[in-house]
Amino acid sequence: MITRPTTRLLRVSLLAPFSSRFTCAYTNPPFSTRRFSTTRDKQAKNRIFTPVRRPDEFYSYLSLSTTSRTPLLTFWTASYCNTCKSVSPILQDLINAGVGEEEGGISYCEVEYDAMDIMDSGLGMTYMITSMPTLLSFDRGEAQVGTKITDPKQMTDIEGLKEWIKREARRGGSGGDGGGTGLFGGLFGFGEKK
Repeated sequence: MITRPTTRLLRVSLLAPFSSRFTCAYTNPPFSTRRFSTTRDKQAKNRIFTPVRRPDEFYSYLSLSTTSRTPLLTFWTASYCNTCKSVSPILQDLINAGVGEEEGGISYCEVEYDAMDIMDSGLGMTYMITSMPTLLSFDRGEAQVGTKITDPKQMTDIEGLKEWIKREARRGGSGGDGGGTGLFGGLFGFGEKK
């Protein structure tokens, strides 16, 4: 059985069967506003996703962060990486503490680079992941390689991580990796740096 949602209720009453008078009563529900993700009335919440072991999970999280207009911060890790095991709790503690929520909120996930499905798909090569650990932000579905962090010393600096998370959260769907303002956004080193 196919059903169609009713959008309007229209009542027609025929008081006199042969009269040319029809009375219609159309009632509108009280006007209400629908809140979309672009309204900033409520403070955004940071979101932590489960670790990624398959490319379809990664693309689902990327799609969710794109539709909610929040950057997706990815932490590329491997099971053999001891530095990753010490940096991961620091990142999760900062995100759970609300760093970046005032700037618009962020989404976060760990990508397990040595998972078979991730390695077979070439996902790391797609986003130029060449060392473990790596912090890479995505905004509007695009990798922000200009702000990628691969130095473990920078990842253990808590104040530096707070500033990086806040800077990425400020993007809020505006895109751009903070490069120059030239024709190609500073891709070739031309233009001024921010």
